[in-house]
Amino acid sequence: MMIASLLDFHWFSDPQAWGALLTLSLLEIVLGIDNIVFISILVDRLPEDQRKKGRLLGLGLAMVARLLLLLSITWIMGLKEPFFHFNVHPSLWDMMPAAAEHSGRLGISFKDLILLVGGGFLIYKSTKEIHHKLDGEEEHGVTKKAAASFGAMLVQIAIIDIVFSLDSVITAVGMVNDPTRVSLMMTAVVISIAVMMLASSSVSNFVSKHPSVKMLALSFLILIGTALIAEGLHFHIPKGYIYFSMAFSLAVELLNLKLRSKDKAPAAAEI
Repeated sequence: MMIASLLDFHWFSDPQAWGALLTLSLLEIVLGIDNIVFISILVDRLPEDQRKKGRLLGLGLAMVARLLLLLSITWIMGLKEPFFHFNVHPSLWDMMPAAAEHSGRLGISFKDLILLVGGGFLIYKSTKEIHHKLDGEEEHGVTKKAAASFGAMLVQIAIIDIVFSLDSVITAVGMVNDPTRVSLMMTAVVISIAVMMLASSSVSNFVSKHPSVKMLALSFLILIGTALIAEGLHFHIPKGYIYFSMAFSLAVELLNLKLRSKDKAPAAAEI
């Protein structure tokens, strides 16, 4: 049945399916922005001649992870089944509807566990990078001590790719609402990763060029890590709030960059 669904492209003649493909591709790109930011920050610690290779391999791993997870839809949906429960204090029930539904007992599934571990890893990695920046690490010419091993970087990217891919695939399955349309979902994944590969160089160069933007990006990753942990514990935080906060903060930072560039121009003219 899985092979049949892979080879089923009858949706090509369905206008509604094309609308779903476009919407899903755009959603996959939006969900992949934090993945691009994380990869950009990691590869920035590599020697300059390895950064492009690191970005492309990182996004390639993300695509492979998403496609493999899509091929295991039944298994993925099974990850949402709790394998142990614990009691939650009544004062937290309003924030945790899942606990209220089960008389104060909250179930933890393998999906929740992956989100908890992934969120913790994001917070740890981002905090560590902020610590490096505050310690005065050189922005140009990475030293031997600071230079990351290419293999170690790929392992870290692979870990976080699994976390982001899980969220992405579950979203895709929920949107299409038809597990047999695997070929449509896989097409959306390939399109979104191709777009991200084209945009990754510009995003990475922009983040690397502006230290304040890099610090903001690291703060975003801490925010996303916190949201993943909250989701793993069934605290519902609407993604729209998170993306709006990120967009608003980025808009303010872009205004600051514009203001700083205008201030530098008269100073350079006086010299």
